Amino acid sequence: MVNALFENSSQSIEFFVNSDYKETKNVDPRTTLLTYLRENGYTGTKYGCGEGGCGACTVVIAEYDRNRKMINYRSANSCLLPVCSLNRKQIITIEGIGNPENPNPIQKKFAEGNASQCGFCTPGIVMSFYALLKLNPNPTKHDIEESFDGNLCRCTGYRPILESAKSFASDCCSSTDSSCSSSSSKSSCNSAFLNEYKPYDPSLDRPFPSKFMSHDSQEIPLFLKQDNYLWIEPTNLGELLKAKAAFPNAKIVGGNTEIGVEMNIRSFDYTVFINISNMKETKSVEVSEIDGKKSVEIGANITLSSLIESLKILKINSPTHHNRLYDALLSNLKWFASRQIRNFATLAGNIVTGSPISDLSPILMANNAVLTVMNESQGHRQIPIRSFFKGYRSNDLKSDEILFKISIELPSNELTFVKAYKQAKRKDDDIAITNACIRVSLDKKQENNFVINELNISYGGVAPTTIYLGKLETKFKDSKWGDEQLFDNILDSVLEEVKFAYSVPGGMPTYRRCLSVSFFTRFWYQVIKELGIREKDLDPKDLENLEEIEREITRGTQDIGLLNSDEHALGTTNPHLSALKQVTGVARYVDDIPKQNGELCGVLVMSTKAHARIKSVDASKALSLDGVYDFITYNDLRHNKCGAIVKDEEILASNEVFFAGQPIGLIVAESKKLAKKAALLVKVDYEPLEEIITIEDALKKNSFFSFNREIKKGDFDEKTFVIDEGNRNEFVFEGSCHIGGQEHFYLETQGCLVVPKNEDNELEIFSSTQNPSEVQKEVSTALGIPMNRVICKVKRLGGGFGGKETRGGSIAAIASAAALKLQKPIRFILDRDVDMLITGTRHPFLGKYKIRVTKDGYFKALYLEIYNNAGYSLDLSSSVCERALTHCDNVYNFPKIHVKGRLAKTNIASNTAFRGFGGPQGMMITEMMISEISEKLAMDPNEIRQKNFYKENDITHFNMPIEDWFIPEMWNTLMENSQYIKQKEEINLFNAKNRWKKRGLAIVPSKFGLSFTTRFLNKAGALVHIYTDGTILLSHGGVEMGQGLHTKMIQIAANTLQIPIDEIYIAETATDKVPNTSPTAASVSSDMYGMAVMDACQQLSERIKPYREKNPNGNIGDWALAAYFDRVNLSADGYYQTPDLSYDWETNTGRLYFYFTNGVAVSSVELDLLTGDHTILRSDIIMDIGKSINYSIDIGQIEGAFIQGVGWCTIEELLVQTNNNTAFTRGPGNYKIPGFRDIPVEFNVKILRDKVYKHLKTVKSSKGIGEPPLFLGASVFFALRDAVVAARRSNGVNSPLVQFPSPCTAEILRLACEDSLVKKSQVEPKVILM
Repeated sequence: MVNALFENSSQSIEFFVNSDYKETKNVDPRTTLLTYLRENGYTGTKYGCGEGGCGACTVVIAEYDRNRKMINYRSANSCLLPVCSLNRKQIITIEGIGNPENPNPIQKKFAEGNASQCGFCTPGIVMSFYALLKLNPNPTKHDIEESFDGNLCRCTGYRPILESAKSFASDCCSSTDSSCSSSSSKSSCNSAFLNEYKPYDPSLDRPFPSKFMSHDSQEIPLFLKQDNYLWIEPTNLGELLKAKAAFPNAKIVGGNTEIGVEMNIRSFDYTVFINISNMKETKSVEVSEIDGKKSVEIGANITLSSLIESLKILKINSPTHHNRLYDALLSNLKWFASRQIRNFATLAGNIVTGSPISDLSPILMANNAVLTVMNESQGHRQIPIRSFFKGYRSNDLKSDEILFKISIELPSNELTFVKAYKQAKRKDDDIAITNACIRVSLDKKQENNFVINELNISYGGVAPTTIYLGKLETKFKDSKWGDEQLFDNILDSVLEEVKFAYSVPGGMPTYRRCLSVSFFTRFWYQVIKELGIREKDLDPKDLENLEEIEREITRGTQDIGLLNSDEHALGTTNPHLSALKQVTGVARYVDDIPKQNGELCGVLVMSTKAHARIKSVDASKALSLDGVYDFITYNDLRHNKCGAIVKDEEILASNEVFFAGQPIGLIVAESKKLAKKAALLVKVDYEPLEEIITIEDALKKNSFFSFNREIKKGDFDEKTFVIDEGNRNEFVFEGSCHIGGQEHFYLETQGCLVVPKNEDNELEIFSSTQNPSEVQKEVSTALGIPMNRVICKVKRLGGGFGGKETRGGSIAAIASAAALKLQKPIRFILDRDVDMLITGTRHPFLGKYKIRVTKDGYFKALYLEIYNNAGYSLDLSSSVCERALTHCDNVYNFPKIHVKGRLAKTNIASNTAFRGFGGPQGMMITEMMISEISEKLAMDPNEIRQKNFYKENDITHFNMPIEDWFIPEMWNTLMENSQYIKQKEEINLFNAKNRWKKRGLAIVPSKFGLSFTTRFLNKAGALVHIYTDGTILLSHGGVEMGQGLHTKMIQIAANTLQIPIDEIYIAETATDKVPNTSPTAASVSSDMYGMAVMDACQQLSERIKPYREKNPNGNIGDWALAAYFDRVNLSADGYYQTPDLSYDWETNTGRLYFYFTNGVAVSSVELDLLTGDHTILRSDIIMDIGKSINYSIDIGQIEGAFIQGVGWCTIEELLVQTNNNTAFTRGPGNYKIPGFRDIPVEFNVKILRDKVYKHLKTVKSSKGIGEPPLFLGASVFFALRDAVVAARRSNGVNSPLVQFPSPCTAEILRLACEDSLVKKSQVEPKVILM
């Protein structure tokens, strides 16, 4: 039947990848462009999430538009785009625009501007910017800042990316502008510190293939089939209707943005696809008029990006009241997903999908849209959208019907107002929590008297479908707009319609109800303001700052002072030495290694229960599939126990599972797609057991590990916290502090490639680990083979942040078991959702404090209990707790302090190391405590902080002296540089004038100890070879993961040998080069490996010294060759042990840390009191990093850590599904890290300079910097707290704000204001009395 419909169809597709012509008949319709590219060697395009949420896979799609005789360029998420949809198109990848020898100007600018750290996200970011320049070669700074909404970066903090990009802006200052640079600082204009300014010239780009620009070629339909999967691509509406009649259950593919997620993440399996993305019909936007009523008619197949452009064009000549509808559409379209998604997603897809949080359905409902649907047999019919949705993701569309067009009623006069609203966890690329559209038609009775004719309100995110409040349509007809009683009545009516059970799916019941009335409140006053209504009871503040917060263009400075001039290669601002490889897509990561001969792929079978006994496991159906080789279980392991400190977790579960996601086995198959299919067929039967999830659960059930660490300073007795009667000079306060966890969200997921050598059980493991020696050891132990047969290699990581310190061992052990058993290479790369499910997070913490303090704010005694949620196994939780215990003092001297730490044993994935390693949580507890007691004492918290600062030579509670202590000076410097007092005055004035917005300001210090708290780990090795041509191969035990470690090591080697940096190369980190290494962690790698490299190079320098002296005008090649002929050993290994470390936990004696890296940050914020949304107005940081080896790299670490810290305490919220205690946050769709729009508008970083360090024994007095700045991101948390306190006081709530948790999400911020809308919206838990 279909053959008759498409007898002249094509059975093959053709396209170009860069300049490479491709034609193929054998394409699986399920194959994404990303899979195709990577399988065919275009590995610069990365897999980051598989759901279009991170942008790592971004490419540019070029297509010739015959009607307009022009080429369209669109950025795209290749992880969602079916390769079948790209017939007669050009795919431009990162490899296609430049290479390290001849980079595109964009790539060159990004490399020189320090816009790449780990480099994994960089190709996608570069391609997004390339797409912008292809569309608009002369963008403004604003255009540029809006262009990255679909890309994420976990390393840089975004500032250098934006500044590098803005050097291309048409309104960027010239590179000769003296205001852009100085000898001591880098300004926010990137052109000031790039080596040369070469403008982008699109004419130099790779041309679009002329083959696809022929006007003679006739468009013919596509009909592709592989196995049971069918791809149909009609060219016109008639063909589409015939195809849908033949295959009524076929999936209509427009942008594939929803179907792609369903297939990639939810394992849906569709067999027939009808692609309409290349049809020219049903893509128009025009205004029509019937019976005097005007509507805008939108073709259902229009992409959202095209819709945006069409609406902007319509606005030019439309009356104001029509533009109100267009503006409502544009306002929500701006925040709809990302540019990459909008470029391909269609309006029809958004409607028919039926999501209850659709950003567009509320606008269509409130404006009485009518949907025209059609099929081949019956033609057209019309459905009002208010009756279209029948239930959750179900609608009135028949199986053979398609959505043809959407007609939206335009406002009829100037007294019709339309506004749309959306609230999400993050502004850019986020789904709505709640959204709304409100439309009111008014009649004017007399001056200043406007009455309601019709009120139309629609909400998303408050029911299983988008809802329309039909009861309110005429309920308030003829009521006066602006009357306060009417306002209250409408709010009450809205809340009557928007009701939740406390256990509503999606959670946040009070917040979502509150948003419904908050949106209406904003609308109410916006209309009053536009009408100019003057009511005697109307407070002018009610009409100020009603709009959503809009950011200015980002700006800032990086003040590094004068560069060191006394060192050959240290103290420089050299860019990351791999930067050009990273920005051109050449840099190789584990999954970029070419496919090995006979390679197989592994996919995990995981527990679906949080705690259960395994009754049986049946893999027979999976193993019956052709191409499935084996199912690896615990029986295939010689030793099934692993663990970083204690071997207390099973590599593969045997009889019992302890968290949802725990690995049970590994399916091994010819392809990952097949392995995933087979894994779903493995049947596991369980016997459920009691589940413990939170610290609170553990306290109730007394579920803890046998770890009880405590530190005590000073004498404590029963009177320590008893205030004598009549003593009014001292107080005792108690409280608790809750701190959530944080997902690492490194852009490169964990994984490995294991290659068996088919001799003596040798294994070569390429792993994405921070700890290759641990991987080597875990594999050796698990398989019962000697360590000298296992070699682990790491080229670089796409981010780590501690998450790849211990968890990679079991991953490699599972893959190695398969490789050894089958004697075939095994590629085992975790999908994003699996990585987030099984690898653990930053530890959630609970702190319970009791503090004695004077009325003047001086600390007298502190008792503190600290609990962390370890998860089901110990991992590194004890060490994390120890660091929290030794950082809870932060920068303050407590005369008496007693701190205890315990580890909750729960049924979640084992939590693990994360940048800061417990230090930030310890400091956060104390800073939360200070904020709470400052309110109770009615004191400025900064006064309390300053009064209790450590002084030089004070002793910490873990008996370490305070040395080289510049915190008081840094505090004062930053107070002055940030204009703190002026900012505070301006904020107080702003808050007094504004009801709906409040601003806050906070300053936070930080002291971070540098060293592993486990003494034996504080060691490092290096191996240096000089070859006879003068080139040097350097190996050391540290792993490059974006922090610039290799760059610094090369600088140290070059400086020690007094040779050019270009002569030195680092190939990889490998256990057969430097054995028995410590993990690259604790921010000490530059210190330790730097000293080891220096040791090796000093040996070599002494060996070639005679030849240098004999031939002073020669070069390293001359000297090396001469030494070679004299039989001098040109290879040296260096070694280093961090000195002076001798701490004993039992006696609280000895030195725990080598030194401290310290900093101070000031942040100011603006908070939207109606939604809980916020923006960071300004952040100023000063860091004491000693004498930096590389200032550019260290600035990047400071900014990146700061933004990661901001995410930790504001928007990054880990959630668990309450019905099965499985992690809910398993990808960028529901876990939000900061994006480009979440950084400070003004971001200033200053390095403390010109200090003498009497006690610092590191490489040229440099300091570790990776972790210490992270806690400074908490300055944003405390600034938001300050804004909330201001809001509470304006609402008449004067009680102290206690138990204000981290992260302070929009929900937390909104509800903490405790205004009348919050109180109206409360949803109380239902209590059942038994």
